[in-house]
Amino acid sequence: MHTETIMIKDYPQNERPRERFIKNGPQSLSNHELIALILGTGTKKESVLQLSNRLLAEFEGLRLLKDATLEELTAIKGIGSAKAIHLLAAIEIGRRLATHTHDDRYVIRSPEDGAKYLMNDMRFLSQEHFVCLYLNTKNQVIHRQTIFIGSLNASIVHPREVFREAVRRAAASVICAHNHPSGDASPSREDIEVTKRLVECGKMIGIELLDHLIIGDNKYVSLKEKGYV
Repeated sequence: MHTETIMIKDYPQNERPRERFIKNGPQSLSNHELIALILGTGTKKESVLQLSNRLLAEFEGLRLLKDATLEELTAIKGIGSAKAIHLLAAIEIGRRLATHTHDDRYVIRSPEDGAKYLMNDMRFLSQEHFVCLYLNTKNQVIHRQTIFIGSLNASIVHPREVFREAVRRAAASVICAHNHPSGDASPSREDIEVTKRLVECGKMIGIELLDHLIIGDNKYVSLKEKGYV
């Protein structure tokens, strides 16, 4: 069975991604049309729009595509190393822009501020990441560090790992956070035990644990607001 390939030049001018981008802006394009612009060209048997559609289908949408590797992309028929590199470069720029405001001068005045700072980076992680934000006396973030990756456990989260960096950075306070890959931000008994242990250790060395945030899928829980900090 022969399937006719529709090339970009076969589309009416006002339906071509590049022309619509110029006329109506990037927000007017679908995900696969934006990817088509990055890829630039298709193959002899497939238009760039068909190729980008197939690429998205392979990764089940943008969510998995953002973590694609060069090897995974070039394994797809029609995606050579040049196309794959263009796509990965665009993804990396998007990732950097998403965290661009997260600089050393970011001020955290509330649990919501902390959650906003971390949400984009942590909400889609497939494993639990335990992250610490180290703040100065003005509640400005002076350093961020991933302490460990894996299931949260009181025997694994050593306060010395959390507060060693605080001392090294001369931090006045610390905010801890970890994600729940399930998307449900409800605290577990283990989360609460770890938090209480960190609060006690912080008091002993004079560096306050301001909060422990649990990051879900576009939602969060503050253990300070729950009364555990």
